[in-house]
Amino acid sequence: MNFVGNIIWLLLGGIIASIAWFIVGLILCVTVIGIPFGVQCFKISGFVLWPFGKEIELGHFGAGGLLLNIIWLILFGWEFAIAHFMIGLIFCITVVGIPFGLQHFKFAQLGLMPFGAEIR
Repeated sequence: MNFVGNIIWLLLGGIIASIAWFIVGLILCVTVIGIPFGVQCFKISGFVLWPFGKEIELGHFGAGGLLLNIIWLILFGWEFAIAHFMIGLIFCITVVGIPFGLQHFKFAQLGLMPFGAEIR
């Protein structure tokens, strides 16, 4: 069932969301300071491409991860989280879209604090 969900996900815009995260990662990697943030965007891009059957475990970060999460949240994490939350609400309007909306809610969590998050 996860395979079918992932294929439908790709057809309904998952590939566009993944490409968007990848492009943001490329832009952030232009500067040396942005490289850690760009790497997180690449990680999220891969997760957004094939999300069904995977879970996020937050909270395994040290002091450096906490600092980077705070910087991420202040600069652009809140925008990513709000965007995915709103898209998730739109998907959840219909019964058929609920599984896809739930995936966007997972992305909203990851968009808030990507450093130290494990994708399983």
